[in-house]
Amino acid sequence: MRLEGKKVVSLVHHDFEDLELWYPILRLREEGAVVHLAGEQAEKEYIGKYGVPAKSDYSYSDINGEEYDAILVPGGWAPDKIRRFPEVLSLLQHFEENKKPIGQICHAGWVLISAKILQGKKVTSTPGIKDDMENAGATWYDEPVVVDGHLVSSRRPPDLPDYLREFIKVIEQK
Repeated sequence: MRLEGKKVVSLVHHDFEDLELWYPILRLREEGAVVHLAGEQAEKEYIGKYGVPAKSDYSYSDINGEEYDAILVPGGWAPDKIRRFPEVLSLLQHFEENKKPIGQICHAGWVLISAKILQGKKVTSTPGIKDDMENAGATWYDEPVVVDGHLVSSRRPPDLPDYLREFIKVIEQK
């Protein structure tokens, strides 16, 4: 139980990449972390790209970054929706300013781009948004996981074991 006493918020919206949402949540819970899901609305069921549901505990606006140790942004098509909420962008900026762990995988980089927190960062993502990441000021690497301080990024579902191994380490150190 390496993460006993830690609280993590994971963002959710329709068309999330099922594995990229659930695998991190389950691994963090296995390590003892409390993980809450935040969506556009509280207590709403969101459906992943492959039909797996996820019910939000809270709305984005309910989340106070001071109460959480880390944040996760899943991939899929959900990031294109998630990044449209000013409260999400403010939340990510809070985590960045306070150097709290931020996990992002696949298309989740879009949310960090919209939050304007990638300037000078080392990252990875799905190759499909490599140019977007670089245009936001990041240096992009084609690697399973890239750790730049408190920011942990990954490319796609086959990289999930590497991603969570590193994300858990970063949370432990905070």
